[in-house]
Amino acid sequence: MSNLVTEVSEAHGGLARYNQFTSATAHIRVGGSLWTLKGREGILRHTAVRLDLHQQRVSHYPFTASNLRTSFTPQRVAIETEAGEVRAERHDPRASFPSDVRAPWDDLQVAYFAGYAMWTYLTTPFSFTAPGVKTVELPPVTEDGESWRRLQVTFPDHIATHCPQQTFYFDANGLLRRHDYTPEVINAGAAAHYVAEYREFDGIMVPTKRRVYRRGDDGTVFRDMELVTIDVDSVLFI
Repeated sequence: MSNLVTEVSEAHGGLARYNQFTSATAHIRVGGSLWTLKGREGILRHTAVRLDLHQQRVSHYPFTASNLRTSFTPQRVAIETEAGEVRAERHDPRASFPSDVRAPWDDLQVAYFAGYAMWTYLTTPFSFTAPGVKTVELPPVTEDGESWRRLQVTFPDHIATHCPQQTFYFDANGLLRRHDYTPEVINAGAAAHYVAEYREFDGIMVPTKRRVYRRGDDGTVFRDMELVTIDVDSVLFI
């Protein structure tokens, strides 16, 4: 584990503190142009997400109806009632995504994308210490007049996320400022994901504002359109 992983983990509350918890529940508001493109505008406008911190299990609720919730793991995604009755399910959900970026998503595709994405975001940077995850510190860059250290993270096949190799940018305080990746299931190229407005929840530092933009082949970030917006109202670690 690199020194940078240790430093940023401490800045976010510390791995020892994080490992005291098994799950987190966040109340979030999600928007952005992606959902209009996929014909699902407003589907996650006001929702809660519960996730296991040490394995990939995620549920968004309510989802499409007041009595429904999602059930996500990397190998299976489902829509269930509050009583656990399965209304729809799909195994190997990643294989279901269309290659056409303009094609709409069904409920199960939304549930899969939202599930792995929120697990990635809410477990960063502590997930960097999980078995099979590899990290390499890259040369720092200057952005907005600040020097940001960069960490290249390669996720193993058993972790569902945007793409295997992603880059995380941290400021002088060790807090995440930017996250670059290619969301493969969208098939629309690279993205730059900026985070801000950190708050402490149960001793863990969490950014409460997230904005995702398209990133060009030359690294240019196009801020004219917000692809995804995520605002976090609260988080409870248990």
